[in-house]
Order: sequence, then C-alpha cells, then structure tokens
Amino acid sequence: MKRIMYSGTGLLVLLLAFIAFNMASSVLLPGARLDLTEQKLYTISDGTRQILKDLDEPINLYFFFSDRASRDMVVLRNYARRVEEMLREYERVAGDKLRLHIIDPQPFSEAEDRAAEFGLQAVPLGQTGEQLYFGLAGTNTLAQREVIPFFALEQEGLLEYELSRLVNSLAQEEKPQIGLITGLPMAGGMNPMTGQGLPPWVAFEQIRQMFTIRNLEPDLDEIPEDVEVLLLVHPKTLTEAALFAVDQFVLRGGRLLAFIDPMAESDQSQEAMMEMMADGRASDLGPLLAAWGVGYDPEKVVLDTRLGMSVGRGQGQPPARHIGWLELQAAQLDTDDTVTAPLSLLTVASGGALIPLEGSSTRFTPLLSSTQNSALVDSSRFMTLEDPETLLSGFRSDDQTYHFAARLSGPASTAYPEGLEGREPAVRSADNINVMLVADTDMLTDRMWVRVQDFFGQRVPQPWADNGGLLINALDNLSGSEALISIRSRGDFSRPFTVVEELQRQAERRFRASEQRLQQRLAETEQRLAQMQQGQDPTQLTELTPAQQEEIQRYLDEKLEIRKQLRDVRFQLNADIERLGARLRVINIALVPAILTLGVLVWWLVGRLRRRSASA
Repeated sequence: MKRIMYSGTGLLVLLLAFIAFNMASSVLLPGARLDLTEQKLYTISDGTRQILKDLDEPINLYFFFSDRASRDMVVLRNYARRVEEMLREYERVAGDKLRLHIIDPQPFSEAEDRAAEFGLQAVPLGQTGEQLYFGLAGTNTLAQREVIPFFALEQEGLLEYELSRLVNSLAQEEKPQIGLITGLPMAGGMNPMTGQGLPPWVAFEQIRQMFTIRNLEPDLDEIPEDVEVLLLVHPKTLTEAALFAVDQFVLRGGRLLAFIDPMAESDQSQEAMMEMMADGRASDLGPLLAAWGVGYDPEKVVLDTRLGMSVGRGQGQPPARHIGWLELQAAQLDTDDTVTAPLSLLTVASGGALIPLEGSSTRFTPLLSSTQNSALVDSSRFMTLEDPETLLSGFRSDDQTYHFAARLSGPASTAYPEGLEGREPAVRSADNINVMLVADTDMLTDRMWVRVQDFFGQRVPQPWADNGGLLINALDNLSGSEALISIRSRGDFSRPFTVVEELQRQAERRFRASEQRLQQRLAETEQRLAQMQQGQDPTQLTELTPAQQEEIQRYLDEKLEIRKQLRDVRFQLNADIERLGARLRVINIALVPAILTLGVLVWWLVGRLRRRSASA
C-alpha cells in the first residue's frame, strides 16, 4: 500500500482526488468559507439573522449583474459572486419571507429597461458601447422601493451592512421620525467664503436613508408629539423657550441625542465669521446640563498628547501632530455599551469635556474618553491657529481623564422649577431620562471620518473611521432598533502602525525640545542685540559694531548647528522606521518560509526514522 501511495500512480490518484474535491465543494458548498478576519467581515452577523427572522411580509430582491459584459473583470466578478452568495444566505435564513431574483440585463432587453426603471447605475465600458450593471433593488408588499445603485469595490467591507439596511428599510412600514435642530449646514447649502454650493454631509445622508427627518426651528415652543428622537447638532441658537421645550420633552420620556461644541470649526455662519471670537462658535444647553448632573465649560477644549493626529502642513513640509484633533481607539471607548462596543476608531476635533457633577441623581456613563496625558485649554487658541504644533508649546498634562461623550439615565428634575414666562412645567421630574451627549460636532463632518469619491455621478463614501457609525448607532439605540448595530462597524478601517507612531512621537519630542532651545537662543540673542544698540545714535543703527557682528555670527553658527541637529533627528526617525520595515521584510520573505521548510523537513525526517525502526 505504501509503495502505491509513493508511486507515480498514487500521486496521480491524489491529484485527481484533490481536483474532484474542489469541484464537488464548489457545487455542494458554494458559500462555505473560513473567516479569519478580526471583525468577521465574511460571516453573517446575529443582527442580520434577527432582521431576516423578524420579517412579517415578503420582500423581493432583484440582483442585477452584467455577466457577459464583465467577462474580463476578474476582481469584479469575484466580488459579484460574494454578493450573490451572501444574498442566497439571506434567502436561506429568511425562508419564504425573502425571494431573490438573479438578473443579467442584456443590452436592449426588458431586464435592462427594468434596471434603469429601478434607478440602478450603468457604467459604460470603454468604446465597445456595452454597459455594466452591478446593483440591487428591493420591493415590499406596499410597493416601496430601496436600491443600491452600484456595489463599489471600495465599500466591500460594508457589504453586509448595506444589504441589511436595505432589507430593514423595506421591513418597516414607517421609518422612525427624527426631529433635527442644527446650526451647521448638514443638509448642504452655500459656502459663504466661496459662494459655491456644498453637498450634504455623508452623516446626514445616512440618517436620511434610515429615518424620517423632521427639521425643527430653534425658537419652537414645544417638541411635536410624533418625534421619537430629538437630534441637536450645534444648537447655539436655541431660545429660552426652546430649551424649556427640550426640558419637558426629555422629562416626559422623549429621547435626546445632542452634539454640542466649545469650538465648532465647521461653523461658517455669518454670525461666527462676524464675531471672530471663539464663543461665536460655541454651543451649550444652558441650565439643562446642570439639571441633568453634567458640568461643561463652553470655552475649554481638550488636548491630548497621546491621541494627537498626524496632519499635513502643506507641500514640502513634514506632517505635524495636532493634539487638539484626536484619534480614539478601543481603549478610549466604552466596550460594554451597545452604541460604542462595535466601533474601532473615532476622531474628535477641538472637543470639549463632559464632567459628572457630585451629588447628582442621574447616572453618568462615559462613552468616549481621553487619556491621562490631557489638559483643558481656552478655545480661543484655535481661532488663530496656523501651525498645530504650537499647541505643544507650554503644554502640561492635568493627569486627568476627560469625557467627550456620555449616556445619562436615572431620575432627573426640571431645570425650570419656576416655569418660564407664565408657563408652568407640565412635568417636574422623571424616574428615568434617556439622553446621550457628545461634546464635539466637527466629528460629524466628512473630513474627520470619510473620503467621498465621484463614481460616474454617484457619491461613493469610503469611511476610514467610525464617526458615522457612532451617530447611526446612537439613533438606532434611542429609537429602539439595535439589530443593525452589530453589523454597521464591520468595515475595513485603517489599522494604525502603533510601533511606527510611537517612534514618530519619540522623535517629535526630541524635535520639539531642539526647536524650543533654538527659539530660546534666538530670544536671548535678540535681547543682547537690543542691549548693544542702546545709547547709539538712531541714525547709525543700521551700522553694526564688531561686537554685534561677532554676536550675530555666533547666533548664525548656533542656528546652523541646531538645524543640523534637527536634520539628524528627522534622519534618525526615518532610519528607525526603515530598520523596522527591513526586519518585517526579512521575517515575511525569509524567516517564515524557512521555518515552514524546516518544519516539513523535520516531519519528513521523523517519519523516515519511524519507518526504518518499524522495518528493523
């Protein structure tokens, strides 16, 4: 038997068996896969199963893919096969409540007309005149429609969320109603500086897909009864009557999500531009926060040297670390809360601090926090900030952790016990309030979490952080729907090179110390020059004495020496990173194959020794 296995015939049999196994598995197990990704991107989630099993009425899904037109596009065809396999898994889990139709829209066919009728995006292919369809349309018994115009390759990591969102939207007779009050151009508008139109924020477009948005005025007297969740984004223009209305809304059981900010950098309103003061871009909730047991200073911004982002400073200049723009990772998020648990990376720009007040009856649960390498500074420093590295000058940590977001629950009383202008509060207290506060609004802007590309007239967002997921998760949670939360943040976001970043931070600390020494020497030299010039004839100040010339030359020599040190520091930074990269290349290219080869040789040698001992 062993001779047959090691003979040419045996090897041929093994090869044929391997081919037969692959052919059989591709037919019998088309969707089988082993998912080794950290976020389980290729495994259907429990949230999706819940959505599919809760379907009450049948849903029809129409998957359009131009099979013949894409015959030479291997990557796209592989992606299309994954979409089809996942849709078939949806159909299997949902049973008779979901019907899948696979359609290849041939040119000038009824199928192509139907794809166009659904509003799917057709992509022209070169000069052949062929068009490629790769999208999904869904309908329910109420003749409602939801579509994904085109499955962009860049959004493959968000595939399950997009499919589940479409099914969930069709399963709901009415979308939850969100009342929105905002002082920022979330829905688009006009740029006051350039006069050009602004597109809607991606975060706003995501809300509009999943909820019914009802825009409310900042001077309203009462929150409408049919508003399920009230969303406040930079509510700096709320009147006292509106604050009273929010107070009563929360106490009678309404749910509130509020984004406030000590320095809303995205606030380009005429009022903010005219005042040119930091408080012109600040927002607050007045006496409501104190009534809910929260301290908040609308003139203070959190800086954190540990979480500072690396930002560009223009062409030809090295990147700078902005300790007012922060990257929060899992260690800074509440992993027990359903809103933040699925998230991996969040960014905050010039955010404020929410502080729990002692003796408050409410429960303050932090959701997003800084490290202890942080401090509070005046928001006015950001009004004229040109170089973000100037925030490092004179920075001293408070050794405290500050909270950017928190959930408030438990008993609370009205902030207006005496009423307002003859209006008595209808509700004076509540056993449990449901409020979420975030002390930053810039995190919702596109630049802080998503890149948007134009794909044949279609805006394709490519998220690199979870900011949009935080907003939608919070609204889902407050509106009572948690099924999509476990799906949303399973995309492939940027994975930071923590070792490289630590090398950069160490080099920047050395760079900053050298730069401060240079500035100090410069100030001392200028002071000595001023002292030398005292007592001279003002008309002769342009003529330098030998002592002055010697002092200036000494300063120039010092300046050149410091510049050389700075170059050495930068070179050392790059050298450390290059050495790290070289070690990784050696491990990947040489060490790992060598270990595998050695393992195979050891296994072969052990087997051969066992066979010899058995035959002896």
